[in-house]
Amino acid sequence: MSTWLITGAGRGFGLQIARAAVAGGDAVVAASRRPEDLPDELTQSDRVLGVALDVTCGEDITRAVDTAVEHFGGIDVLVNNAGRGLLGALEEIGDAEARSLFDLNVFGLINMTRAVLPVMRAAGHGKIVNIGSRGGFEGEPGVSMYNASKFAVAGISEALAAEMAPFGIESMVVEPGVFRTDFLDASSLSMPAHRIPAYDGTPAHDTLDWSGEANHTQLGDPAKAAALIYEVTSQQDKLPGHLPLGRDAIERQQIKIQEIQDVLAAWQEKSIATACDDAS
Repeated sequence: MSTWLITGAGRGFGLQIARAAVAGGDAVVAASRRPEDLPDELTQSDRVLGVALDVTCGEDITRAVDTAVEHFGGIDVLVNNAGRGLLGALEEIGDAEARSLFDLNVFGLINMTRAVLPVMRAAGHGKIVNIGSRGGFEGEPGVSMYNASKFAVAGISEALAAEMAPFGIESMVVEPGVFRTDFLDASSLSMPAHRIPAYDGTPAHDTLDWSGEANHTQLGDPAKAAALIYEVTSQQDKLPGHLPLGRDAIERQQIKIQEIQDVLAAWQEKSIATACDDAS
């Protein structure tokens, strides 16, 4: 039996991953801002421990990790799922809005991981599953700040995989496309406080308009996604560095990969020629 610590476990992907882990026979520390709102199916299980956690609060992080270790004896899998979205053209996003987003999506993940790594290093094994986004692989209009936060998650996850390999710890970034969660609700998604009319009718505001129309009609099934995340994480093979989820995520990554290959083919000779003349 493995012990999973899942942030943002009260709903969305976090809740579905918790359900998948419990169904698979594992123990779960379901960390949420409001653990009292966790469904009975989880709170009534002796393999589930609900803990209060705001990942932007250092004291909460320390308390959650210590409680998990005291209750279950260790942490085998950390799922960094807590996060939110922010839409708007770059010019519309205020400094406070951007910093608040990064405090949760990036620094919350960093601090959570820092707190868990000593436990995993002492055990000689562990897995870090970072919930990124399709938007962490490809920048899109109207999503620049969210893109930036999820690009950061992907970079951290890749570097972490190399840093922690000597300790038997693996890292993976999951990159979902659009799934039918509450992500597009006002509780999970922020809009710019000051909308600039000049962007109306442009791609940046098309994204804002789409978000209102697409809420709870997205193609992806979060329960199926969680089942795949659980399957991949629980396997004995090495974790993949990236796990795209959903048809749209696969299609958009394939398009970007082809674009990168085209640019490399067109410019590689001149790019290589920028080396110093005495370089060997």
